Amino acid sequence: MAFAPMGPEASFFDALDRHRASLLAMVKRGAGETPAGATRVASRFDDSVGLRMIPQCTTRKIRSDSPKSVKKFALILKVLSMIYKLIQSDTYATKRSNAHSVLTLHLHRDIYYTDSQLFGNQAAVDSAIDDISCMLKVPRRSLHVLSTSKGLIAGNLRYMEEDGTRVQCTCSATATAVPTNIQGMQHLITDAKFLLIVEKDATFQRLLDDNFCSRMSPCIMVTGKGVPDLNTRLLVKKLWDTFHIPVFTLVDADPYGIEIMCIYKYGSMSMSFEAHNLTIPTIRWLGLLPSDIQRLNIPKDSLIPLTKHDQMKLDSILKRPYITYQPLWKKELEMMADSKMKAEIQALTLLSSDYLSRVYLPNKLRFGGWI
Repeated sequence: MAFAPMGPEASFFDALDRHRASLLAMVKRGAGETPAGATRVASRFDDSVGLRMIPQCTTRKIRSDSPKSVKKFALILKVLSMIYKLIQSDTYATKRSNAHSVLTLHLHRDIYYTDSQLFGNQAAVDSAIDDISCMLKVPRRSLHVLSTSKGLIAGNLRYMEEDGTRVQCTCSATATAVPTNIQGMQHLITDAKFLLIVEKDATFQRLLDDNFCSRMSPCIMVTGKGVPDLNTRLLVKKLWDTFHIPVFTLVDADPYGIEIMCIYKYGSMSMSFEAHNLTIPTIRWLGLLPSDIQRLNIPKDSLIPLTKHDQMKLDSILKRPYITYQPLWKKELEMMADSKMKAEIQALTLLSSDYLSRVYLPNKLRFGGWI
């Protein structure tokens, strides 16, 4: 059964089709993103996977006989005991992202309140779960601990959840919540030409309100509402692994938008032990590019000066090993550093209220305006 509604005529997607063909050829070769003649650097970065752990990385020892780590040791043992019970009973826990519920168990009392003095706060439990996952070299799903989702998805996608529930995402103004159990998603079906990751929820909703998803159909849009949660990253990875369609990012032209894009593409240090399940090194930067600010003559009074923290973040990104493999990215970052200015996606509304959805993104997609 075909998805509806239909978007532009087939020729509109010629650049996207060529891009996808090159991606498929790369996948077939098993190639990464290393430019010809480039030399690998000895670091945690793997161009075909992203940030990942290396055998020589620094490790941390937690001992039961050390006053400094005894509480951490007790916390890990407590969480391990609960994980053991979950696995034995074949039930799952949901690790919530809000401050009021640290770890909620199906059919069990809240772990946090079983020993609130030991746990202290949510961050301590999150850290313990990550440590256990890293120590055992297994994803959290294998520990029977799931994270709640904050992300949204819209567009031409159908799937079945593990319990048999059928979900059909649409291009309407109402998006679908990213599932909690990504591994349990089955029978995924799409005819999408591309997947667009949108940094901000407000921008995502504006694109839906402007019928961008319908007019660019077939496509899929996802937002992690800022820094993406684990399930949003797992979903994007699953869609790439299943369909191998081009994946693009739409982020603010500022260091923190770029950081979010890098998390999707290359991962984060804290989750480097699970990089192969989370990263999509084939992601391309669609916008907002610092060069677009100049090219479109965006009014200077809509630009924002980089703060000291912005400059520190930008310097940090420029020093990362993966920027070596992205000379076009590096050029854009240097342009931002030289101008000492940043811009939000909303700056495009000064050109016209629907410039983003009717002009900027369609032209980028039609003429290959990504890097």
